[in-house]
Amino acid sequence: MSNFPKMIMLMGVILLVVGFVMQFVKLGRLPGDIIIQKGNTTFYFPIVTSILLSIVLSLIFYFIGRFR
Repeated sequence: MSNFPKMIMLMGVILLVVGFVMQFVKLGRLPGDIIIQKGNTTFYFPIVTSILLSIVLSLIFYFIGRFR
């Protein structure tokens, strides 16, 4: 039970860092994202952004699990 507060604090620090980085880095509208515009309708599917976010989150969770 003593690891739980440390894990919560680590998650808070990670969220703080991610929030700070997102202010300066424009995620979305990367090359490879799908944008379809027809008339008054726009469909946006951020496939490359999703893949990049998945890789980053996988690495974060890998390191959290490794040092746990």
